[in-house]
Amino acid sequence: MKFAALTLTACLASQTAHAVEVSIALDWTLNTNHVGLIVARENGYFADAGLEVDILPYSDTASTALLAAGAVDFAYMTALGFMSAKASGAEITALWVTMQREAGRLVYNTDNTAISRPADLEGKTYAGFGSAWEDALISTMIENDGGTADYDTVTLGTGAYEALANGAVDFTLEVATWEGVNSELLGREQSHFDYADYGVPEPQGGYIGAQTKMLLSDTDMVKAFMAATAKGYEWAAENPQAAADILIKVGDFPNQDLVRGSMQVINEGNYLTDGTTQVGRIDGQRMEDMAKFLFESGVLKGADGHALAWPGTVSGWFDQSWMAD
Repeated sequence: MKFAALTLTACLASQTAHAVEVSIALDWTLNTNHVGLIVARENGYFADAGLEVDILPYSDTASTALLAAGAVDFAYMTALGFMSAKASGAEITALWVTMQREAGRLVYNTDNTAISRPADLEGKTYAGFGSAWEDALISTMIENDGGTADYDTVTLGTGAYEALANGAVDFTLEVATWEGVNSELLGREQSHFDYADYGVPEPQGGYIGAQTKMLLSDTDMVKAFMAATAKGYEWAAENPQAAADILIKVGDFPNQDLVRGSMQVINEGNYLTDGTTQVGRIDGQRMEDMAKFLFESGVLKGADGHALAWPGTVSGWFDQSWMAD
């Protein structure tokens, strides 16, 4: 489905002889989740909209925190990062979602014969990343498979994948479209469990959002930026390997096959669109299901560290009025 041309683009460009400067902070180091932003910049969609977009690299400060503080105009955010910020009162609004399917999964070595189902993870060692979300997810999977959520955790961050490969730990979590592709390129024989098969709601992932007040104060700029972003992701969905080449050209990727393989998996797995879902479309019910799971699991906490009560709805957490139907 194509996005309608916005006459506001011409209006925005005519307001000044210079492009309007816009910034967006990334949630992690540059990867294929961000491909539409890079395509929009490199193919001139932002420039055509009268915008000069600064795509800020990942830093020690979370993109949600930068956005909430007004340090950037937009942020690319993980689903957990966005929902955690919103639940704690951040005045930010989601305008876009990248992945229409859950790309995360729980992985273990195929030759580990002690594991054949999530219940078998009881008593095993998990290589983690330090968030409360991980325990809620893993515990739910184990318990829904009839086991007891009693397992050991070692926090290793990105070192988790090497630790799993050499057998130092029993399981970890990965993103199929990135770490999963890398494992295949390295020849690692690994199996996985999908979260949704064991009671975890399947969210969409990769939100782009802005400060809520900016939706009113800079409406034309928001619409222009989001329309150009959507065009970039739509082009990437239609031209996955050409989009990979564009990303490789501007990024620092030691293994270019990882980028190309990732875009192939994204394309074949219908992550950006299944051909019927509009690229970038947020499913309010799925957002609500995941948010409720996080609230009820005690993952979403206030500034005092106490778990927050489910507010009853999160329908006001997103706004896609900028998007053409």
